[in-house]
Amino acid sequence: MTQTTDTSAAAASPAAPVPGPGPGRTPRVHRAWFVAAVTFVTIIGAAAFASLPGLLIEPLHGEFHWSRGTIGFAVSVNLALYGLTAPFAAALMDRFGIRRVVAVALTVIAAGSVLTVWMTEPWQLILFWGVLVGLGSGSMALAFAATVTNRWFVARRGLVTGILTAAGASGQLIFLPLLSWLVEEHGWRPAAVTVSLAALAVVPFVWLLLRDHPADVGLAPYGGEFAPKPAPVTGAARRAVTVLFKAARTGPFWLLAGTFAICGASTNGLVKTHFVPAAHDHGMPVTAAAGLLAVIGVFDVVGTIASGWFTDRFEARRLLAVYYALRGVSLLFLPMLLAPAVHPPMLFFIVFYGLDWVATVPPTIALCREHYGEDSAIVFGWVLASHQVGAAVVAFLGGVARDVFGSYDVVWYASGALCAAAALMALIIRRRPDTGAGAPAGAAVTAGA
Repeated sequence: MTQTTDTSAAAASPAAPVPGPGPGRTPRVHRAWFVAAVTFVTIIGAAAFASLPGLLIEPLHGEFHWSRGTIGFAVSVNLALYGLTAPFAAALMDRFGIRRVVAVALTVIAAGSVLTVWMTEPWQLILFWGVLVGLGSGSMALAFAATVTNRWFVARRGLVTGILTAAGASGQLIFLPLLSWLVEEHGWRPAAVTVSLAALAVVPFVWLLLRDHPADVGLAPYGGEFAPKPAPVTGAARRAVTVLFKAARTGPFWLLAGTFAICGASTNGLVKTHFVPAAHDHGMPVTAAAGLLAVIGVFDVVGTIASGWFTDRFEARRLLAVYYALRGVSLLFLPMLLAPAVHPPMLFFIVFYGLDWVATVPPTIALCREHYGEDSAIVFGWVLASHQVGAAVVAFLGGVARDVFGSYDVVWYASGALCAAAALMALIIRRRPDTGAGAPAGAAVTAGA
């Protein structure tokens, strides 16, 4: 789309923001792609903390003799706060700007992680890892990616959403092998310090390179028309709650929240938290199990970016149904694949599951945009909250099930059944009456943006 150009401002200072309302010269590579790149790097750095919980269960159980249920409860607090903070973080970004919120969040994550080094009681694990890291990570949640995408992009939103979602998997790929090696060779404390340093290292990039809105640099969003930067929105908490009550009166919200809760239960709550100890129960070394999770991260990048591309072209609710159905089938087979050594069927599961890991995110965000418009980032924050509550419940119950039954089998089977239910729920999400019957969800979103 051709952008309007303020030639006088551009002539005065081509590289500087336009002093006042109106767009500046359109760069050869739109600034939105640089903002997306900084966001990608930021999420990669922050992903270090998400890679650690599954590696901590056995070391903490061995050192402190805490039950797996107790450790799982701390992880569940982390996951629940991650989700419950997200909608308020999206509103805070509207009030104070993306840079400030994300920089503070990364600092809180670093503090919570490094404080665990000195803990001796379970309540300290719950406070440091559960509360502090949970609050910080919630402010760095997918609502961050949704806010950046909504502000800086009109065209290619599905693709950009997929790329930014894949950043978390890229971080997992980078940090899981390193963290598992540190835990195995030097104990869990150096791994916790590494997470803290990784979060702090990203703060300068956020502060110096990230911008809150295209109008800050005199540009229109990519593929859209120039618009002045809106005034800061006051009452962030009130707005987040108001949007929740408004969305809660609609059927699509509850269906999206329900499906995403099952998504969280079957990924972060189950596989990310309990796959490593479950594989270790069958005799697989921790480093090998962590390596398999890292491979999931490789294919997650491919699957999520592909899902973003599909979301721009196909109906989002049907994509969700396919993703959940395939995930459920794969989880039903997993108990039969766990063994002391890595074998071809297990590798097939890892590839298959990796492609589907967070492929649900782009179509879920697209459906939020389709139904809730300008409030979609906050609505998605609440939908993400349900994702993390589902993850928290299974992170806790998975540990309890292992303590009670001596294995994780019942949790794998239950999660497979839940995914089948999510596939059916996705299919009954209604389409907006103002979208064409045959139009892909992603196209409807872009056209209406």
